[in-house]
Amino acid sequence: MIKDLLKLNVNDHTEKKGNLTYLSWAWAWDLALKADEQATYKVEMFGDKCYMDINGTAMVFVTVTIFGKPMTCQLPVMDYKNKAITNPDAFAVNTAIMRCMTKALSLHGLGLYIYSGEDLPEDPGGPKIRATDGALVDEKQKSMMHDVAISIRDHYAQNDIIGAVEEILTVTDVEEKTYLWSLLDSKIRSAITKQIKESK
Repeated sequence: MIKDLLKLNVNDHTEKKGNLTYLSWAWAWDLALKADEQATYKVEMFGDKCYMDINGTAMVFVTVTIFGKPMTCQLPVMDYKNKAITNPDAFAVNTAIMRCMTKALSLHGLGLYIYSGEDLPEDPGGPKIRATDGALVDEKQKSMMHDVAISIRDHYAQNDIIGAVEEILTVTDVEEKTYLWSLLDSKIRSAITKQIKESK
C-alpha cells in the first residue's frame, strides 16, 4: 500500500547528479513489483516518438500503475549538468525514460521525499515562501494553479495529506509551483511539509 511505500528509506540506493538526487530505477522497480505484482509502466508516445519535441529539446512522459491507480510524470532529457539536451541521442532519451519512471513511482509514495528539495524548497525552519504576486505566470497558469489549490484544500479537508502531496508533485514548473505554494495557507503548507519529512 502507499503508506508502506512512503515509509521506506531509499537513501542507500540513490545517486547524485549535479543538484539532483536520483533513485536507482532497477531497485525502485523491484520494490514496486514486490508491493504489487500487477504493477506496470508505460512510456507515452507522441506519434512514432517516445518523447515530446519542444523547440529541439525533448520531454518524456511515463505512466506507472500500482494498485490499479495510474500516475504520470514528465521529465526533460538532460545532460550531466541537468540542462535540457538539444537533439538528444537514444541513450539520453532512454536514461530520461527510466528516471521518469522512477519519479512516477514517487507519486505512489516510493522515494517521495527525494523530490521534496526539488519541488518544495525548504530550510530547517520550514519551506521558504518566496514573495510573489504571480508576475511570472500568465492568467491561464494562475487559473490552473487556483484549481490545483482547490483540490489540495479538498484533500486537506478530508485529512488526505498524501493526496495533497501528490497534487503538489503534479506541478513541475518552478514558477507555477511557487505561485501555487503562495495560494495555500500556513496550516496546509505545514501539513504537507510534515508529511514529506515523515516519509524520510
